[in-house]
Order: sequence, then structure tokens, then C-alpha cells
Amino acid sequence: MPRRARLSLSNVPMHIIQRGNTRQACFFADEDYRNYLDWLGEYAGKTGCRVHAYVLMTNHVHLLISAEEGGSSGALMKAVGQRYVQYVNRSYRRSGTLWEGRFRSCLTQEETYLLACQRYIELNPVRTNMAAHPAEYRWSSYRANAQGEEDALVRPHSLYASLGRDVASRQAAYRELFHYELEPGLVNEIRRATNGNYALGNERFAKEVASALGRRASPGTPGRPRLAPDPESGDSLDA
Repeated sequence: MPRRARLSLSNVPMHIIQRGNTRQACFFADEDYRNYLDWLGEYAGKTGCRVHAYVLMTNHVHLLISAEEGGSSGALMKAVGQRYVQYVNRSYRRSGTLWEGRFRSCLTQEETYLLACQRYIELNPVRTNMAAHPAEYRWSSYRANAQGEEDALVRPHSLYASLGRDVASRQAAYRELFHYELEPGLVNEIRRATNGNYALGNERFAKEVASALGRRASPGTPGRPRLAPDPESGDSLDA
């Protein structure tokens, strides 16, 4: 059964997960994280993508981006992925693939899901017990979004900018969001949409995406006959 085409629209935020092959590590030293982020920034500029949030975990990457053109997200991930694999293979004298293959993604409704998705991304180290608080983890956008730490990669979304009149008030409002854990149902919803290549949002948003792209943007009706399982629909074990 052929894969469903990726949902991608210009200037609509997209949550992306890129995993290491068979969930193996893809970052091994501080220099690896720094190089990936440098190249991510370089190719984001070249492909017309804006990075709103990110976290680099040991064996996978989460990004929240907006692209000027629908196909730019794929161009970004291909360019940075290939550059990083070449670097890892050369540095560690290895060969073969590093990434799982096709990255997983979902278009994200701005007004109700974008900030929740940012929290989901930046709370990843906390959910996996790698940090007690997101500020303790170096390889994420939390310090830039919540504490104003300089990070040339991060381009805040307009919804983030609407949190306050000035930089200090926006950061304070953003930090306040992290006083509360994400509801388990919302976490599962984000995972399901990302792994299944569905629209992350309400029914109206899913219909708008489907209309714009001319194809389904939400899971099929329960009980509907299927010829084969969708290879993109399984729940992720990642945080």
C-alpha cells in the first residue's frame, strides 16, 4: 500500500519527529548537537523555513516549523539530515543509514494547538526523566522562548508574540504555561497526529486542510474496511 502524501501547506506550522534508525542513538557528543543545530539554522534559511521550537534527544529530534512553501519542510529535513549523516559517518568511522527513514509530521492548528505543541516538544526531557525542568536541558528551545537566552535558530511564531506587550511579559506568560503538565489525552493526540500524518486540530481545521490539499487529513471512520494497515499510524514510544 503506498504511503499517503505528506500534509504540507505554506505558513501552516508543522510538528516534525525524526528518529534514529531502529531507535538507536544519533547524537553522541556535545559537538554533534551543536553541529546539527548549526546546519539546521543554515538550511532553514536556505529553504525558507522558520524554527519556532526544537529539542534534540539522544535518539530523535522534534521540531516545530513554518515553511514559506509547502514542500520546504521536506527540503529542509533532507538537507540537514544528509549533512549530519555524512558528518557522523566520517567522525565515527561508520557507514550506512542513521535515520529511521521518512520523518513523521503533522500540520498544527495555530490558535488551539501551537503553544501546546511547543510545550510538548520542550517538555520532552522532563517526560523521559532526563531533566527535572526544561530549563535544565541544553539542547532545546526552552531557554530562548522562556528565558530570553540568545538562540539565532529560534524564530518565534506570531501566537507566541501575542502572549505579551514586550519581551519580558511574553517570556513570563510562556513560563507560566509550564506550571501545568500537558493532559495525557493531549499528549496522545499530538503523538497520534504526528505518527499518522494527520492534521492536529479541531474538525474545522482538518476539513480546511483536506479541502486545500484535496485529500484526507484525519483518521478514517472507525470500523471502515481497510486493505492493509497504515504504516504511519502506530503510536510512538518516544516522549
